[in-house]
Amino acid sequence: MIPIIIIIAIAAILILIVIGCYNKLVKQKITVEEAFSTMDVYLKKRFDLIPNLVETVKGYAKHEEGTLSKVVSLRNQNYSSMSQEEKLANSAAVSQAIPKIMALAESYPDLKANQNFMELSIQLETVENDIASARKYYNGAVKRYNMTVQTVPTNMIAGMFHFEVKPMFEVDSVEERQNVKVKF
Repeated sequence: MIPIIIIIAIAAILILIVIGCYNKLVKQKITVEEAFSTMDVYLKKRFDLIPNLVETVKGYAKHEEGTLSKVVSLRNQNYSSMSQEEKLANSAAVSQAIPKIMALAESYPDLKANQNFMELSIQLETVENDIASARKYYNGAVKRYNMTVQTVPTNMIAGMFHFEVKPMFEVDSVEERQNVKVKF
C-alpha cells in the first residue's frame, strides 16, 4: 500500500514539474514573439521611410545610382510575406545601406539643407534609435528563452514539445559595427 502512494506521489511531482517547465517555455516563447513584433513595427516603419529618403537623395545624386538601387531593391521586397529570419536579414542589409545614403548627403550641401531631407533624416534617426532599443529587448527575451530551452530539466521538455532555439538579432559585418558619423 505504501509503495503505491509513493509511486503516485512521485508521478504527481513529475507531472507538476513537466507542467511547470512547459508553462515557463510557453511564457518565454510568447515574450520572444512579442519582442519580435515590437521590433517588427519599427523595422516596417523604417522600411516605409526608405523610399522617401531615396527619392529625395535621387534628385541630388543622380550619378550615385548603384547605392540607391541597392536600397530600392531591398525595399521593393514584399515585407509582409517575409519570414522572421528574412526580416532580420533584410534589416541588417538596410542597416548597412543607410550610412552610405547619409554619406552621400555629405557630398551635396544643397541636399543637406533640403527641408524634406532634414525631416526624413530626423525621422530615420528616431526610428533607428527605436530599433536599437527593440533589438536589445528582443535579444534579452531570446537569451532567456534559449537558456531555458538548453538547460536541464527544461531542455527535455523543450525537446518533447519541439521548442526550438531562436536566432539573436546580430550585427553581420565589421562595417556595421563601426560608429556611423552623420552630420547635418
